[in-house]
Amino acid sequence: MKFYNREKELAALERVRQIAFSNHSQMTVLTGRRRIGKTSLVFKSCEGSPTVYLFVSRSNEADLCMRFTSEIRLSLDVYVPDFTSFGEMFRFLMDLGKRIRFNLIIDEFQEFYYINQEIYSLMQDVWDRFRKESHVNLIVSGSVYTLMNRIFRDAKEPLYGRADTIMKLFPFTTSVLKEILADHKVGYTKDDLLALYTFTGGVPKYIELFMDNGCTDMESMVDFMLQPDSSFLTEGQALLIQEFGKKYGNYFSILSAISNGRNTLPEMEAVMGGISLGGQLKRLEEDYDLVKKKRPILSKENSQSVRYDVTDMFLRFWFRYFIKYQSYIEIHNYERLADIIKKDYPTFSGLALEMYFRQQMMESKDFAEIGSWWQGKNNKEQDEIDIVGLYAEDRRALVAEVKRQSKNFKPELFAQKVEALRKKVLFKYEIESRLLSLEDM
Repeated sequence: MKFYNREKELAALERVRQIAFSNHSQMTVLTGRRRIGKTSLVFKSCEGSPTVYLFVSRSNEADLCMRFTSEIRLSLDVYVPDFTSFGEMFRFLMDLGKRIRFNLIIDEFQEFYYINQEIYSLMQDVWDRFRKESHVNLIVSGSVYTLMNRIFRDAKEPLYGRADTIMKLFPFTTSVLKEILADHKVGYTKDDLLALYTFTGGVPKYIELFMDNGCTDMESMVDFMLQPDSSFLTEGQALLIQEFGKKYGNYFSILSAISNGRNTLPEMEAVMGGISLGGQLKRLEEDYDLVKKKRPILSKENSQSVRYDVTDMFLRFWFRYFIKYQSYIEIHNYERLADIIKKDYPTFSGLALEMYFRQQMMESKDFAEIGSWWQGKNNKEQDEIDIVGLYAEDRRALVAEVKRQSKNFKPELFAQKVEALRKKVLFKYEIESRLLSLEDM
């Protein structure tokens, strides 16, 4: 699949490179979940200029330096002494930057934490002494959000305050999804677009796997994910164990509960035998950025009416099916699981469609706040409104019901809900009410 989008990120990285090469060294930190396209982006940004790419795998430091030595020699055509310490190797590279202008990419930078934590202190010392005299465009990237956050944002860490730019990479926008699908399937349907969003959440690597293998509709995507050697089967586990380490059990259970509709604290605690989950939910939200707490729109911060969402679309899908039906995967009954997903798709994709429209609204930049509204403790249709968007410039609100098929829309019931919302919350707003269906994608 060709390189798509990222124009703003490429422009930002180009500005930094120009400063590094013309003025003095710059350090850019690039974060984002696994498979989001960090490595592709940095290679694209470095095209046409000398580049050293160092991938940090979890191994012995001396062995790592030996591999890095070969990479530096090949990339810059210079003599490189044999090093057993990365701190010394980094000093050599920064000193080399006084004579040669080059990009230095260090991928999966957080892995040094497991190899030798002293590396970060050594790098800080070298960076502080050499950055003003050299011309190295240093880009460090990492997939483990918590560790990268700690390394560069924790005031107690040696590299705190050293990054000139910190950039987080997000999934593709809805307009880019349309562009990709149009390039690979002339006359794609709205349901094809929804399936791509439902199963990938806009994550580039997952999209690339589908497109390169000709999977452009729901059925072919499901069949592809459920091949015996499919990376999708273990992707969620690999992504999260990388973040949580060995203590992932309760976090998995919480994410699974939310993905299966048990999205309030009492419901989750009941499922898990009554243990207290407040602290773990807080860490999932604030430290891991994997769940989001939501309240009815315009409700007070201390409102007890709270629900939780899994913010990652792919993980929401993975927990809903690959964890819930793990037994089918273990006995290699992929056909049965594929049948379950396909039959349940109209219901599950209805929830994804709501997220799609919210994302579209966010991308429009027209709104100051986007949420939903409900009253009471029961998850009843008559008590809820799917989307409420408050426009940024005046007291106007968009209130929307989301249905896959417009024939399932009940205008009288919706009008009653809008009126209840007006009386309780939006009495000062001009309200525009809409039905949003597949046809509006």
